[in-house]
Amino acid sequence: MRKKKDNSILIKTPAQIEEARVAAKLAADVLTMIGPHVQGGVSTAYLDKICHEYIVDELKVTAANVGYGGFPASICTSVNEVICHGIPSPKRILRDGDIINIDVAVIKDGWHGDTSRMYYVGQPSKQAERLVKTTYQSMWAGIRAVKPGATLGDVGYAIQKLAEEAGYSVVRDYCGHGIGLVYHEEPEVRHYGRPGAGMVLQPGMLFTIEPMINAGKPQSRQMPDGWTVVTADRSLSAQWEHMVAVTETGFDVLTLAPGEQAS
Repeated sequence: MRKKKDNSILIKTPAQIEEARVAAKLAADVLTMIGPHVQGGVSTAYLDKICHEYIVDELKVTAANVGYGGFPASICTSVNEVICHGIPSPKRILRDGDIINIDVAVIKDGWHGDTSRMYYVGQPSKQAERLVKTTYQSMWAGIRAVKPGATLGDVGYAIQKLAEEAGYSVVRDYCGHGIGLVYHEEPEVRHYGRPGAGMVLQPGMLFTIEPMINAGKPQSRQMPDGWTVVTADRSLSAQWEHMVAVTETGFDVLTLAPGEQAS
């Protein structure tokens, strides 16, 4: 989800990273909670309702997406050909074979936690399953490129190389972003690039890596609702997102799911 960026707090102190970690873990908890509810026959609005109640009533934090730039829900639900920013709807009923990205952000003590995950509805096709797995691997290729002295171009190149070698394309119209007390701040984290190009990474930087990978061509189209973005050729799209801090020796992923390890 994108809005005008703010240039504040590019470099976080260790104490600030720990505060951000709390919000990041809570966002990840939402995605773990909603998993069993992602089933055929339920609407994306139903999933949003469950997430909103969990965020507000159980976690007792703020749903960052509600009202952000006019967005009307707590989560983005992007199904099949939807690349990102899908608005939950009572009319969008999940069916067996669908793939869906759920993107959530919360605010805890002023700090933002932002993450997204792919889910299968029933049994996906082999083609859909391969796209989802490759996108996950692409995200981790980018994460593994994070270390002091590396560049954002190194990160983007790692993602792009893996995705394109698998026969997929990288969406270029949307990117990751710095995050902290501000939802979207510098830097922009593009999921394509050239080795050695772009901003040099420093310890204390905190940003999202969230590649959107298409089964077809990379072009996107925004729907009339002003939010939902779909593949221009209506091919399948997948996305994963983690919050990543640059450490003195490499990277620290703040939004890991229980039991998740680097792929």
